[in-house]
Amino acid sequence: MNQLKRVSIVVLTCICFITLTSCNRDKTKDVEIDKKPTKQIQIGVIFDSFIIERWQRDRDAFVSKAKNELNANVNIQNANGDVKEQVRLINYFIDKKVDVLVIVPIDCEAISDAVKKAKDSGIKIISYDRLIKNADVDLYITFDNDKVGQLMADSMKKAMPENANIIMMCGPKVDNNVGLVTKGFQAGLKGTNIKVAATKHASGWLAETGYDYVSNYLSHHKNVDGIMCGNDGIAGQVIHALSERRLAGKVCVVGQDADLDACQRIVEGTQTMTVYKPVAKLAQLAASYAVQLGKGEKIPYSKTFLDGTNEVPYIGLEPIAITKKNMNIIIEDGFHLKDDIYLNVK
Repeated sequence: MNQLKRVSIVVLTCICFITLTSCNRDKTKDVEIDKKPTKQIQIGVIFDSFIIERWQRDRDAFVSKAKNELNANVNIQNANGDVKEQVRLINYFIDKKVDVLVIVPIDCEAISDAVKKAKDSGIKIISYDRLIKNADVDLYITFDNDKVGQLMADSMKKAMPENANIIMMCGPKVDNNVGLVTKGFQAGLKGTNIKVAATKHASGWLAETGYDYVSNYLSHHKNVDGIMCGNDGIAGQVIHALSERRLAGKVCVVGQDADLDACQRIVEGTQTMTVYKPVAKLAQLAASYAVQLGKGEKIPYSKTFLDGTNEVPYIGLEPIAITKKNMNIIIEDGFHLKDDIYLNVK
């Protein structure tokens, strides 16, 4: 092969290589241009307040799941127990044009019109833990509140005499869950000789109502065998009133939420039981469904719940009764540390 042919072959080879490289580069460029970024789901969350210990856990678990695992943008707002502020925040999220709005309602009826306005604007609505009435929400996710009341009744029946006198220290009437828990509690007492001597509702879940009411009650009545409390915050104040009369541990007291101080009181012997609701599981599930709704996907549910006007999709998780005997459930779930629960117990 002469020198001229050799040069021609080398030149042709270089031209082909450059052409192929250029084609590949163009194709790569085309792929990058055609690849559209996935839309980030925008989720607004409005809590009642963070005074109650459990709401902080719900918030952290929800954000961890939705933001860190599912790549959603989460905007948390706190209504600080003010209904007007909660309505203002709903309108704020309407203006923000979020995809999904998750609400822990303060007053289950007072915010209905604002929620319907949000839904009419195309926002998907999740009623979290408490049911928003007459608003036709896209999902109501909570714990089985009827079961919560039944667990309380079952625990009191075991701990008290058959003809016991009890006080019901309930949460506010505007919280739909309070009525459901009361219904379950009363059903659990059916067929017994246990008498509900008095009932009091704590407006705004103000725990001090428990102390004031029980202190006043004990000033006029000597005989009380048990006190059913709407949550552990109220239970703590009730036990404070009992301890001033050296009755703590002698009167059966039940609550719910498995707050740390409630678990401490149970192992110490001043509180009989608390209803544990695995809130991390609830919050993570709600976060997953919020993202699905934001993407326009259907969520799996097998039950509906009447909101007063409409049957809405309903998911109710199982609560667990916690006593001194099965406190290990709380520890194994990582809800509280063993050393913290048994801090005051040898």
